[in-house]
Amino acid sequence: MPEIRMSVCWPDGSQESCYSPSRVLKDYFDAGESYAVSDFRTRSRMALAAASARVKAKFGAACARAAAECARIEAKCASFADLPGARVRVDAFDDQAERCDG
Repeated sequence: MPEIRMSVCWPDGSQESCYSPSRVLKDYFDAGESYAVSDFRTRSRMALAAASARVKAKFGAACARAAAECARIEAKCASFADLPGARVRVDAFDDQAERCDG
């Protein structure tokens, strides 16, 4: 299953790469767009759940890396909870031909 990484810029200016085991991430985010932190968290949760479900359907087990990435994103978003108007910008997608086997 092809994996994808999404480059994001957090409200504090730090840049990071977010992982997904499926390109379904592109159904939830657009490169060049910015999202309120709460919206980014919700979209990430839904996208990674959908990606993990695709892995489970294909390989019989959910993707542990997707669950870990979701937890990491949730924690990062929580660190900006007290910052009014905080937004996360999606800079780019990097598609790779690898897979998550659970």
